[in-house]
Amino acid sequence: MNGSRKLSPQEIADSLRDRIRAGDLRAGDRLPTQAELAEEFGVERGTVRQALRALQEDGLLSNISKGSPPRIAEAAPTAGGPRPTMVGLAPRLVEAFGARHVRIDAACLTAETLMLALGEPVRLIHEGRLSPESIDVRLLLPSRDINLAFPVSVEAREDGEDPVHRRWLEMRNAQGHVLRHNLKSLRTSHGIDVRVSFRALPFTPPMKLYLLNGTEALIAYYMIMRREETGDGGTLDMYDALGSASLLFSFEERAGQRDAAFVEQSQKWFDGLWETITTDLTLS
Repeated sequence: MNGSRKLSPQEIADSLRDRIRAGDLRAGDRLPTQAELAEEFGVERGTVRQALRALQEDGLLSNISKGSPPRIAEAAPTAGGPRPTMVGLAPRLVEAFGARHVRIDAACLTAETLMLALGEPVRLIHEGRLSPESIDVRLLLPSRDINLAFPVSVEAREDGEDPVHRRWLEMRNAQGHVLRHNLKSLRTSHGIDVRVSFRALPFTPPMKLYLLNGTEALIAYYMIMRREETGDGGTLDMYDALGSASLLFSFEERAGQRDAAFVEQSQKWFDGLWETITTDLTLS
């Protein structure tokens, strides 16, 4: 109940969606009847029906028939299997930003893909279609002081200077600044409590990992290749990985015991690194 103000269908749908994400309502569970939901939320049945239609359109409800309470749908497999990170990450972030309190943890080589993918949920917040109360983003990125396994020049220079490392460092810092600015601007424009933190890894991550609200883990392996890139400083011949094209595999807590264990262990792995061998990272 919300005092004398009647809840909207969207608010009721959001409340039920939060229960599904939290595991209070699991796949196969029946929802209460429309009459019971109407009494719980203090609204008319028509308002409840609109909320249920919204959840049905999101694929969260199944077995919807007249006079029978719907069931929570089984987690649908990703259409077409794993997709390139640049394609697959944004819709998963949009789903994660539907929560009241958003937590995104990421371990990657640079913040490029995450920076770009966050543009979609940020846009929806500005349109009023998403309204989280808080956003907490933590990023683990390689330290500037280590010898990266990749990207790295194919031929080592005698003077020890590696233009590929310099290029990577400039990208890491610039993308981190943009990501932090875009998120923190939501504090001013929408009053959202935003925190963005960085820590430096003492090694080159062989894969990228995204953890969404502690309930989903997305992982993509960096595929190393030799490539050339031409810029103002000339041509760089390097061993590198195109992270945006790496296939992104999703593991969801609600998808079963195996996936839930993977999500849990991935979160422990990230938290362990964050709290132990990583160091403060300052973007120059």
